[in-house]
Amino acid sequence: MQKRKLGNGGLEVSALGLGCMGMTWAYGVPGDRNEMIALLRSAVELGINFFDTAEVYGPFTNEELVGEALEPLRDKVIIATKFGFALDPEGSKRPIGVNSQPTHIKVVADAALKRLRTDRIDLFYQHRVDPAVPIEEVAGVVGDLVKAGKVEYFGLSEASAATIRRAHAVFPVAAVQSEYSLWTRDPETNILPTLEELGIGFVPYSPLGRGFLTGTFTADTKFDDSDFRSRNPRFQADAMRENTRLVTSLKELAAGKGATPAQLALAWLLAQKPWIAPIPGTTKRARLEENIKAAELILTPSDIAAIEHVVATNAVTTPRYNEPELKMINI
Repeated sequence: MQKRKLGNGGLEVSALGLGCMGMTWAYGVPGDRNEMIALLRSAVELGINFFDTAEVYGPFTNEELVGEALEPLRDKVIIATKFGFALDPEGSKRPIGVNSQPTHIKVVADAALKRLRTDRIDLFYQHRVDPAVPIEEVAGVVGDLVKAGKVEYFGLSEASAATIRRAHAVFPVAAVQSEYSLWTRDPETNILPTLEELGIGFVPYSPLGRGFLTGTFTADTKFDDSDFRSRNPRFQADAMRENTRLVTSLKELAAGKGATPAQLALAWLLAQKPWIAPIPGTTKRARLEENIKAAELILTPSDIAAIEHVVATNAVTTPRYNEPELKMINI
């Protein structure tokens, strides 16, 4: 697989990365641990070198899984993880808010290093902006971690253009991660122009619309209570029924290219900018191989125009998060 440079800071990753969250958290019953370890190692064999995890995925269990799987391959891979949530100290350990206090960032970094079985975090994102802590202070703390050799690169997730600029002025931001796909176009307005100006890479998460753009769901699809999508506005029956029109049209376009809708959606993202590296997630080898082939799919200007027409004709209007989650983004 071809490599891409995430901005001007020297960070080079495979054109497609692998989002690991769903292997242990958020999308129903976690995958079998041994199978997930095998899948992660297979991804490296197939050309992926960029892996995305976070403290909060589990919590902790996702970093532990990634650490165990990639320890024998550590020098061949780029591992990104995240800080910035406050976890319930009792019981569930689930997120109860944000926390980017300097001491907390350092504690999270040290704990992540142990779980990932490594001596450095290649890319350390602030998972969500903490309004109580100036972003300049956060950037300074991560800069100190870089100087200490514990972190290689600094990243932000779901931050506003203004926040990105303020952070970058203190310590270089290598990459920004936000949701971006054919049904989530928000970053195009302010984020992508800002990143291009500043020389920062972009990492779209949920590039397949949390699975919806694969074309495998219908309005009758039911999600387990442990699945994040069971509560997500876009995965309620009425919204899914409405949004299915988009996927149906994408299937037709993909068929004309000898591809799947998932491959078309990923190829479209890759065609947007050379410094974009999506991180589709999966728990299945067949899906992993399908996604990887998207990097070989070349879209012509007429292909892009046809996709844009389909998206405009079947606009997705349902919010991508519930209100409490929406309040935590674009700060």
